[in-house]
Amino acid sequence: MRTLKTALLAAVLLAAGAARAAPPLTVGTEGTYAPFTFFDQAKNLTGYDVEVMKEVGKRAGYDVKFVPTPWDSMFLALESRKFDLIANQIAKTPEREKKYAFTAPYLVSGAQIIVRGDRKDIHGLDDLRGKRVGTGVGSNYTKLLEEYNKTHSPKIELKYYEGNLPVVLQDIAAGRLDATVNDRLTAGYNAKQLKIDVKLVGEPIELVPSHFVVRKDAAGEAVAKKVDQALASLRQDGTLEKLSKSWFGADYTK
Repeated sequence: MRTLKTALLAAVLLAAGAARAAPPLTVGTEGTYAPFTFFDQAKNLTGYDVEVMKEVGKRAGYDVKFVPTPWDSMFLALESRKFDLIANQIAKTPEREKKYAFTAPYLVSGAQIIVRGDRKDIHGLDDLRGKRVGTGVGSNYTKLLEEYNKTHSPKIELKYYEGNLPVVLQDIAAGRLDATVNDRLTAGYNAKQLKIDVKLVGEPIELVPSHFVVRKDAAGEAVAKKVDQALASLRQDGTLEKLSKSWFGADYTK
């Protein structure tokens, strides 16, 4: 009789434990975009976005599972429910807002011109006219340059890359490109890792908040609400600022 009671008690405890288990939250991320999402030398997924999302999961009560996904299929994979949320330093655009829902911002990056260390002739977008500029296919920085070209002549000569910033920076250092426009944080991190002589010039062209992205439906917006509550908590107790300083050397969260 005691054995049966013990077994029943164990079953009840297991059921209670299962009921308390954190619900899963699957998160799409590139894993190739340092310092926001990448695999370190020990093959562990890390980066600012990854570490923020881990903290969000703790505060929001989610069991976060990351799904490494190529950039060119990221949004399609979200739509097809391969994951619940994208964490990949994504900015809002009018086109994206029509199709997706966004959380509150967790970082404010800056689009800035990057040139070789010995260049002294480039300080702003007007100085890029007639020069060869590398840019990633489909990125916000590419759209910025393409919009500039619509109203200026001579145009900036754009050379398109498949989102591989380290190659772009290496081509700038080697003289194959004159410049690029990209995130100031990403460029600085990659230049340091590659040990190449490139520099940021001029003021940021624009400041761009980064958001996590979910599907634009009831379930997605429910996730966004819980994530926003967790981000507010991280901001209030200084955790978000601490993570920014750890990865970038300064607070870029506001």
